Amino acid sequence: MTNDAIFATVAAALDVRPAQVAAAVKLFDEKCTIPFVARYRKEVTGGLDEVLLEQIQDRVAYLRALSARKEEVRKTIEEQGKLTPELAAAIEVAATLQQVEDLYLPYRPKRRTRASIARERGLEPLATLILTQARPEASLSALALPFVNEETGLASEEEVWAGARDIVAEVLAEDAAVRGALREAYAQEALLAARRDESVPDPQGKYAMYYEYAEPLERAQPHRVLALNRAEREGVLKVAVDLPPERALGLIAALRPADNASPFAGHLREACEDACKRLLAPSLEREVRAALTERAEQHAIAVFAANLRPLLLQPPIRGRTVLGIDPGYVTGCKLAVVDETGRYLAGTTIYPHPPQGRTEEAKREILRLCETHQVDVIAIGNGTASRETEVLVADVIANARRELAYVMVSEAGASVYSASTVAREEFPDLEAAQRGNISIARRLQDPLAELVKIDPKSIGVGLYQHDVDQKALGTSLQRVVESCVNHVGVDVNTASASLLQYVSGINRRVAESIVAYRNQHGKFRRRTDLRKVPGMGKITFQQAAGFLKIAEGEDPLDNTSIHPESYEACAKLLRLLAVEAHDPVLATKMGAFRRQLERSGDAAVWAAEIGVGVPTLLDMLRDLEKPGRDPRDELPRPVLRKDVLRMEDLQEGMVLTGTVRNVVDFGAFVDIGVKQDGLLHVSEMKGPRARPAMERIAVGDVVEVRVLRVDHERGRIALSMK
Repeated sequence: MTNDAIFATVAAALDVRPAQVAAAVKLFDEKCTIPFVARYRKEVTGGLDEVLLEQIQDRVAYLRALSARKEEVRKTIEEQGKLTPELAAAIEVAATLQQVEDLYLPYRPKRRTRASIARERGLEPLATLILTQARPEASLSALALPFVNEETGLASEEEVWAGARDIVAEVLAEDAAVRGALREAYAQEALLAARRDESVPDPQGKYAMYYEYAEPLERAQPHRVLALNRAEREGVLKVAVDLPPERALGLIAALRPADNASPFAGHLREACEDACKRLLAPSLEREVRAALTERAEQHAIAVFAANLRPLLLQPPIRGRTVLGIDPGYVTGCKLAVVDETGRYLAGTTIYPHPPQGRTEEAKREILRLCETHQVDVIAIGNGTASRETEVLVADVIANARRELAYVMVSEAGASVYSASTVAREEFPDLEAAQRGNISIARRLQDPLAELVKIDPKSIGVGLYQHDVDQKALGTSLQRVVESCVNHVGVDVNTASASLLQYVSGINRRVAESIVAYRNQHGKFRRRTDLRKVPGMGKITFQQAAGFLKIAEGEDPLDNTSIHPESYEACAKLLRLLAVEAHDPVLATKMGAFRRQLERSGDAAVWAAEIGVGVPTLLDMLRDLEKPGRDPRDELPRPVLRKDVLRMEDLQEGMVLTGTVRNVVDFGAFVDIGVKQDGLLHVSEMKGPRARPAMERIAVGDVVEVRVLRVDHERGRIALSMK
């Protein structure tokens, strides 16, 4: 498959032009990253966004792998001397790797089977007679007798015909047309079924809804597939894919019909039944289950990625001193104060909860730290003992002499960070629990900068994330983190190596070199100074420079997302407009000029005048309009609380403000300030009913909800946005 054919195929699938695909792939082949191409090569790709660029990259990679596999299969079969023009044509038009593997299956080297043993005994000619439904003049007995001897090890005519049927069964099972027809029947007609294995306990009835379960395969939802897989691994359920045997046999018979006038008709029917039961059904069930699981995993990974993005892009609470609390019972609650820059100031441990129950002493210690260090906000981890700690903090706030508020913060992954090399290097003299607590406090100040230190898989905002393909999950989440980091941009003078390594074009080694150079030589004053960093070559600088900002440098353009390659054009634009980059009213003037261009339609004229494309000109004006802009600042702030609400206080109809903690297919879980997150079912969300939950609401959204039902016994809360 030529590159042009690949580009045309991908373009048709994504509804873009082949030239756009070709341009994007050329940039990828030149080691350009998706964030760089999406932001700084809009004119080249015709304005393709990150989503389309990712799809192009993935689909082109698949089709290139498909093309390479076709060539490999064709060459292998040709070396065996078995490549016919018909087979070569079938390989050429195969649209998927599965189709190629089906065609290759009869020629693939395999372990010894009943059929291969029969071939060694010389029975293939008899198998051919069965397959072709021949009408020989000799009797079946006469045909079989020559093979009944010590050399073949066959003691009877029945053993001879059984061996011949084994060959036929394998031929049928490896026939691409047969496998394709049955595969389609499984996909459209089979049932996914499960039943309880009574010998394995399920003490909490976690899988009770699946004890007697069956539904059409095509309607099986991803979360149910993954739940069934987990239950099967735990031994609680036996799971199967059921297609009526008569349906499968009918499909095979239609493709390989028996000729009633042939003496081999009965042998062919027996071989079909054997092929279906012994070879095809188990093989296709495994294949169908694998495909079903792969689709479910892809969906689960997409859910995780969709939840991770808004979590990383939560707006920071800047300029506040924060007291972080990591709640606990026996081991106590860890306290850590960080200043407005995230620098660790002080920490201790209190024991307000059972078994110690030193509540009053704990309150005094919280108050002391808040007053000594002028704390503004208290961040409480949402793990064990979090709600009891919330009650404690609310009581402290009510009696404090300074203005205080608290926020519940997800502590997912904090323990992973606390034991990491990054945490040990940052706080070598602190115990692991205190490092994790500092992370909780910092997540409030800058969620993105703190969460990038943790493996995304440990942040915990997905659906069965530990059950899916970990490599595929890691690749998807890596893309999300990179996208978020480059969307926001990074202050090169304050960013950690953990954050810098996600900047376009920069790897861990270069990120550490940037930090080491900064520590040795002081703050970067200009973007061009980055070229002095070891490992920062021409291509790396090109990919990274636009995303690395210098807040108080010598050139105001260095605090924007304008790429250094466009500085000359930007300077020409400013000269034409008779304004200076340091002009205090530059932002106002650029905003007015951008709106004028959009109204007049003269953007193309001005873009040509300064030597850039229209997209680059408009992006340039937006950057000059809001230098140093952080897109997260435009999002709703976290909900700051001063008092606590108990589940017993909830009443049907009560309207509350909450924060979305997780979004799944069937709805969203919302923190409304009580011990248990409430479930906002997708049917109770605003927006068109046909739209999935992920398109209506996101992690971190601050929403107003109404209490529908409260189930105190089961600890469940039903919410509505209607």
